[in-house]
Amino acid sequence: MKTFQKIILASLFLPLVIGCTEEKPFDASGSFEAEETIISAEALGVLKHFDLEEGQVLSANQFLGYVDSVQLFLRKRQLEAQITALTGRKPNTSAQLAALEVQLKTANLEANRVSNLVKANAATSKQLDDATAQVAMIEAQIIAQKSNLDISTRGISNDASPLEIQIAQLEDQLLKTKIINPTPGTVLVKYAEENEMASPGKPLYKIADLSTIILRAYVTGNQLPELKLNQEVTVHTDNGQGGFDSTKGQINWINDKAEFTPKTVQTKDERANLVYAIKVKVPNDGRFKIGMYGEITFQ
Repeated sequence: MKTFQKIILASLFLPLVIGCTEEKPFDASGSFEAEETIISAEALGVLKHFDLEEGQVLSANQFLGYVDSVQLFLRKRQLEAQITALTGRKPNTSAQLAALEVQLKTANLEANRVSNLVKANAATSKQLDDATAQVAMIEAQIIAQKSNLDISTRGISNDASPLEIQIAQLEDQLLKTKIINPTPGTVLVKYAEENEMASPGKPLYKIADLSTIILRAYVTGNQLPELKLNQEVTVHTDNGQGGFDSTKGQINWINDKAEFTPKTVQTKDERANLVYAIKVKVPNDGRFKIGMYGEITFQ
Protein backbone atom coordinates (compact mmCIF):
# COMPACT_ATOMS: atom_id res chain seq x y z
CA MET A 1 0.00 0.00 0.00
CA LYS A 2 2.84 2.40 0.89
CA THR A 3 4.63 1.51 -2.31
CA PHE A 4 1.48 2.30 -4.30
CA GLN A 5 1.19 5.70 -2.56
CA LYS A 6 4.80 6.53 -3.41
CA ILE A 7 4.17 5.72 -7.06
CA ILE A 8 1.11 7.99 -7.08
CA LEU A 9 3.06 10.88 -5.49
CA ALA A 10 5.96 10.41 -7.90
CA SER A 11 3.58 10.49 -10.86
CA LEU A 12 2.12 13.78 -9.59
CA PHE A 13 5.46 15.53 -9.02
CA LEU A 14 7.29 14.19 -12.10
CA PRO A 15 5.65 16.57 -14.61
CA LEU A 16 6.47 19.50 -12.33
CA VAL A 17 10.13 18.48 -12.15
CA ILE A 18 10.32 18.00 -15.90
CA GLY A 19 8.60 21.34 -16.46
CA CYS A 20 11.12 23.10 -14.23
CA THR A 21 14.17 21.54 -15.87
CA GLU A 22 12.98 21.77 -19.48
CA GLU A 23 15.07 24.26 -21.40
CA LYS A 24 13.55 26.93 -23.56
CA PRO A 25 13.58 25.71 -27.17
CA PHE A 26 15.55 27.77 -29.73
CA ASP A 27 14.64 28.28 -33.35
CA ALA A 28 18.20 27.99 -34.70
CA SER A 29 21.79 27.72 -33.58
CA GLY A 30 25.21 28.40 -35.04
CA SER A 31 28.59 29.94 -34.35
CA PHE A 32 29.99 33.44 -34.51
CA GLU A 33 32.29 34.58 -37.27
CA ALA A 34 33.65 37.87 -38.57
CA GLU A 35 34.37 39.40 -41.93
CA GLU A 36 38.11 38.81 -42.03
CA THR A 37 40.54 40.61 -44.32
CA ILE A 38 44.07 39.42 -45.08
CA ILE A 39 46.43 42.35 -45.68
CA SER A 40 49.34 41.54 -47.98
CA ALA A 41 52.58 43.28 -48.91
CA GLU A 42 52.61 45.33 -52.10
CA ALA A 43 56.37 45.76 -52.49
CA LEU A 44 59.48 43.59 -52.68
CA GLY A 45 62.10 44.04 -50.00
CA VAL A 46 63.07 43.57 -46.36
CA LEU A 47 60.56 44.61 -43.68
CA LYS A 48 62.58 47.34 -42.02
CA HIS A 49 59.83 48.25 -39.57
CA PHE A 50 56.61 46.43 -38.68
CA ASP A 51 54.91 47.66 -35.50
CA LEU A 52 52.09 45.15 -35.02
CA GLU A 53 50.88 42.66 -32.42
CA GLU A 54 48.06 40.13 -32.43
CA GLY A 55 45.01 41.47 -30.61
CA GLN A 56 45.98 45.07 -31.38
CA VAL A 57 43.12 47.34 -32.38
CA LEU A 58 43.94 49.36 -35.48
CA SER A 59 42.32 52.39 -37.05
CA ALA A 60 41.92 53.04 -40.77
CA ASN A 61 44.99 54.58 -42.50
CA GLN A 62 47.22 53.79 -39.51
CA PHE A 63 50.94 53.55 -40.40
CA LEU A 64 52.41 50.19 -39.38
CA GLY A 65 55.81 50.01 -41.04
CA TYR A 66 57.66 50.01 -44.33
CA VAL A 67 59.61 47.85 -46.75
CA ASP A 68 63.18 48.78 -47.71
CA SER A 69 62.92 51.33 -50.53
CA VAL A 70 66.53 52.50 -51.05
CA GLN A 71 66.90 51.00 -54.53
CA LEU A 72 63.61 52.45 -55.70
CA PHE A 73 64.62 55.88 -54.44
CA LEU A 74 68.01 55.70 -56.19
CA ARG A 75 66.37 54.67 -59.48
CA LYS A 76 64.05 57.67 -59.18
CA ARG A 77 67.02 59.99 -58.60
CA GLN A 78 68.76 58.54 -61.66
CA LEU A 79 65.74 59.16 -63.89
CA GLU A 80 65.38 62.71 -62.56
CA ALA A 81 69.02 63.35 -63.46
CA GLN A 82 68.44 62.05 -66.98
CA ILE A 83 65.44 64.34 -67.41
CA THR A 84 67.47 67.31 -66.17
CA ALA A 85 70.20 66.51 -68.71
CA LEU A 86 67.67 66.22 -71.53
CA THR A 87 65.78 69.41 -70.73
CA GLY A 88 69.12 71.24 -70.50
CA ARG A 89 69.55 70.58 -74.21
CA LYS A 90 66.37 72.43 -75.14
CA PRO A 91 67.20 75.43 -77.37
CA ASN A 92 66.66 78.97 -76.14
CA THR A 93 64.20 80.08 -78.81
CA SER A 94 64.15 83.77 -77.93
CA ALA A 95 67.95 84.02 -77.84
CA GLN A 96 68.42 82.22 -81.16
CA LEU A 97 65.81 84.39 -82.89
CA ALA A 98 67.08 87.66 -81.44
CA ALA A 99 69.61 88.30 -84.24
CA LEU A 100 67.09 87.64 -87.00
CA GLU A 101 64.54 89.89 -85.32
CA VAL A 102 67.12 92.71 -85.22
CA GLN A 103 67.78 92.17 -88.92
CA LEU A 104 64.05 92.22 -89.62
CA LYS A 105 63.64 95.47 -87.73
CA THR A 106 66.48 97.04 -89.72
CA ALA A 107 65.06 95.74 -93.00
CA ASN A 108 61.64 97.19 -92.21
CA LEU A 109 63.20 100.59 -91.48
CA GLU A 110 65.11 100.44 -94.74
CA ALA A 111 62.00 99.46 -96.68
CA ASN A 112 60.05 102.35 -95.16
CA ARG A 113 62.88 104.81 -95.98
CA VAL A 114 63.05 103.64 -99.59
CA SER A 115 59.28 103.83 -99.87
CA ASN A 116 59.40 107.48 -98.77
CA LEU A 117 62.16 108.18 -101.26
CA VAL A 118 60.14 106.63 -104.05
CA LYS A 119 57.24 108.89 -103.16
CA ALA A 120 59.62 111.84 -103.38
CA ASN A 121 60.99 110.53 -106.69
CA ALA A 122 64.40 110.16 -105.04
CA ALA A 123 64.61 106.37 -105.44
CA THR A 124 63.56 103.83 -108.00
CA SER A 125 60.87 101.16 -107.77
CA LYS A 126 63.55 98.48 -108.06
CA GLN A 127 65.23 99.74 -104.89
CA LEU A 128 61.87 99.50 -103.10
CA ASP A 129 61.31 95.98 -104.44
CA ASP A 130 64.75 94.94 -103.25
CA ALA A 131 64.09 96.34 -99.74
CA THR A 132 60.69 94.65 -99.57
CA ALA A 133 62.20 91.35 -100.70
CA GLN A 134 64.83 91.63 -97.98
CA VAL A 135 62.08 91.98 -95.35
CA ALA A 136 60.20 88.95 -96.72
CA MET A 137 63.38 86.86 -96.76
CA ILE A 138 64.20 87.63 -93.14
CA GLU A 139 60.59 86.87 -92.09
CA ALA A 140 60.84 83.49 -93.88
CA GLN A 141 64.12 82.77 -92.08
CA ILE A 142 62.47 83.54 -88.73
CA ILE A 143 59.56 81.22 -89.51
CA ALA A 144 61.92 78.42 -90.56
CA GLN A 145 64.11 78.91 -87.49
CA LYS A 146 61.07 78.83 -85.18
CA SER A 147 59.89 75.62 -86.83
CA ASN A 148 63.30 73.97 -86.35
CA LEU A 149 63.51 75.09 -82.75
CA ASP A 150 59.97 73.85 -82.02
CA ILE A 151 60.77 70.45 -83.57
CA SER A 152 63.92 70.18 -81.49
CA THR A 153 62.05 71.18 -78.30
CA ARG A 154 59.23 68.70 -78.94
CA GLY A 155 61.74 65.93 -79.64
CA ILE A 156 63.49 66.49 -76.33
CA SER A 157 60.12 66.63 -74.52
CA ASN A 158 59.08 63.37 -76.20
CA ASP A 159 62.35 61.76 -75.09
CA ALA A 160 61.72 62.91 -71.51
CA SER A 161 58.09 61.75 -71.43
CA PRO A 162 58.85 57.99 -70.96
CA LEU A 163 61.27 58.88 -68.17
CA GLU A 164 58.57 60.92 -66.42
CA ILE A 165 56.20 57.95 -66.67
CA GLN A 166 58.89 55.72 -65.13
CA ILE A 167 59.27 58.22 -62.28
CA ALA A 168 55.48 58.14 -61.71
CA GLN A 169 55.66 54.33 -61.57
CA LEU A 170 58.50 54.49 -59.05
CA GLU A 171 56.59 57.00 -56.93
CA ASP A 172 53.65 54.58 -56.87
CA GLN A 173 55.99 51.74 -55.87
CA LEU A 174 57.52 53.92 -53.16
CA LEU A 175 54.06 54.61 -51.75
CA LYS A 176 53.41 50.87 -51.66
CA THR A 177 56.52 50.28 -49.56
CA LYS A 178 54.62 51.95 -46.71
CA ILE A 179 52.37 49.52 -44.82
CA ILE A 180 49.14 51.41 -44.16
CA ASN A 181 46.23 49.62 -42.50
CA PRO A 182 43.22 50.04 -44.83
CA THR A 183 40.35 49.21 -42.49
CA PRO A 184 39.62 49.50 -38.75
CA GLY A 185 39.58 46.31 -36.72
CA THR A 186 41.43 43.88 -34.48
CA VAL A 187 44.52 41.97 -35.58
CA LEU A 188 43.67 38.27 -35.53
CA VAL A 189 46.87 36.74 -36.92
CA LYS A 190 50.31 38.16 -37.65
CA TYR A 191 52.13 36.38 -40.48
CA ALA A 192 55.39 38.35 -40.80
CA GLU A 193 58.09 39.84 -38.58
CA GLU A 194 60.62 42.63 -38.94
CA ASN A 195 63.69 41.86 -41.10
CA GLU A 196 61.82 39.16 -43.02
CA MET A 197 61.62 39.36 -46.79
CA ALA A 198 58.35 40.70 -48.15
CA SER A 199 57.04 40.32 -51.67
CA PRO A 200 53.87 41.46 -53.46
CA GLY A 201 50.98 39.27 -52.36
CA LYS A 202 52.70 37.86 -49.27
CA PRO A 203 50.27 37.98 -46.29
CA LEU A 204 51.33 40.25 -43.45
CA TYR A 205 48.37 40.00 -41.07
CA LYS A 206 44.68 39.21 -40.79
CA ILE A 207 42.24 41.78 -39.44
CA ALA A 208 38.53 41.83 -38.62
CA ASP A 209 36.18 44.47 -37.29
CA LEU A 210 34.82 42.85 -34.12
CA SER A 211 32.60 45.77 -33.13
CA THR A 212 29.93 43.95 -35.11
CA ILE A 213 30.04 40.17 -35.32
CA ILE A 214 28.13 37.69 -37.45
CA LEU A 215 26.24 34.65 -36.16
CA ARG A 216 25.93 32.09 -38.95
CA ALA A 217 23.02 29.77 -38.22
CA TYR A 218 20.95 27.22 -40.13
CA VAL A 219 17.19 26.94 -40.48
CA THR A 220 14.93 24.39 -42.12
CA GLY A 221 12.75 24.99 -45.14
CA ASN A 222 9.71 25.10 -42.88
CA GLN A 223 11.20 28.06 -40.99
CA LEU A 224 12.00 30.14 -44.08
CA PRO A 225 8.54 31.75 -44.35
CA GLU A 226 9.09 33.22 -40.87
CA LEU A 227 12.26 35.05 -41.92
CA LYS A 228 13.02 38.13 -43.96
CA LEU A 229 15.99 40.43 -44.43
CA ASN A 230 16.57 43.08 -41.74
CA GLN A 231 14.31 41.16 -39.38
CA GLU A 232 15.18 41.59 -35.70
CA VAL A 233 15.84 38.39 -33.75
CA THR A 234 17.10 37.53 -30.28
CA VAL A 235 20.54 35.97 -29.88
CA HIS A 236 21.31 33.87 -26.81
CA THR A 237 24.76 32.89 -25.54
CA ASP A 238 25.84 30.85 -22.53
CA ASN A 239 26.62 33.11 -19.57
CA GLY A 240 28.74 30.46 -17.85
CA GLN A 241 26.32 30.13 -14.94
CA GLY A 242 23.86 27.71 -16.47
CA GLY A 243 21.80 30.44 -18.10
CA PHE A 244 21.85 32.59 -21.19
CA ASP A 245 22.63 36.20 -22.03
CA SER A 246 20.37 37.72 -24.66
CA THR A 247 20.90 40.52 -27.16
CA LYS A 248 19.22 41.75 -30.31
CA GLY A 249 20.51 40.98 -33.78
CA GLN A 250 19.42 41.60 -37.34
CA ILE A 251 19.23 39.13 -40.24
CA ASN A 252 21.31 40.56 -43.07
CA TRP A 253 21.66 37.49 -45.34
CA ILE A 254 19.58 34.43 -46.18
CA ASN A 255 21.05 31.80 -48.48
CA ASP A 256 18.84 31.13 -51.49
CA LYS A 257 20.26 27.61 -51.90
CA ALA A 258 19.75 24.65 -49.62
CA GLU A 259 22.69 22.68 -48.24
CA PHE A 260 23.19 19.66 -46.03
CA THR A 261 23.32 20.21 -42.29
CA PRO A 262 26.95 20.97 -41.28
CA LYS A 263 29.03 18.10 -39.91
CA THR A 264 29.15 19.78 -36.52
CA VAL A 265 25.64 18.42 -35.99
CA GLN A 266 26.20 15.02 -34.42
CA THR A 267 22.99 13.19 -35.29
CA LYS A 268 23.18 11.30 -38.58
CA ASP A 269 19.52 11.92 -39.37
CA GLU A 270 19.93 15.66 -38.83
CA ARG A 271 22.99 15.75 -41.06
CA ALA A 272 20.90 14.30 -43.87
CA ASN A 273 18.40 17.18 -43.71
CA LEU A 274 18.60 20.15 -46.06
CA VAL A 275 18.92 23.51 -44.36
CA TYR A 276 19.43 27.16 -45.29
CA ALA A 277 22.22 29.30 -43.88
CA ILE A 278 21.45 32.75 -42.49
CA LYS A 279 23.68 35.49 -41.11
CA VAL A 280 22.66 37.60 -38.14
CA LYS A 281 24.55 40.82 -37.49
CA VAL A 282 25.07 41.35 -33.75
CA PRO A 283 26.59 44.42 -32.03
CA ASN A 284 29.58 43.22 -30.02
CA ASP A 285 30.55 44.80 -26.71
CA GLY A 286 33.39 42.32 -26.31
CA ARG A 287 31.36 39.34 -25.09
CA PHE A 288 31.23 37.53 -28.41
CA LYS A 289 34.26 35.75 -29.82
CA ILE A 290 34.87 34.09 -33.17
CA GLY A 291 33.89 30.41 -32.97
CA MET A 292 31.59 30.87 -29.95
CA TYR A 293 28.20 29.15 -30.24
CA GLY A 294 24.95 31.04 -30.14
CA GLU A 295 21.22 30.35 -30.28
CA ILE A 296 18.45 32.31 -31.98
CA THR A 297 14.77 32.85 -31.33
CA PHE A 298 12.74 34.57 -34.00
CA GLN A 299 10.06 35.98 -31.70
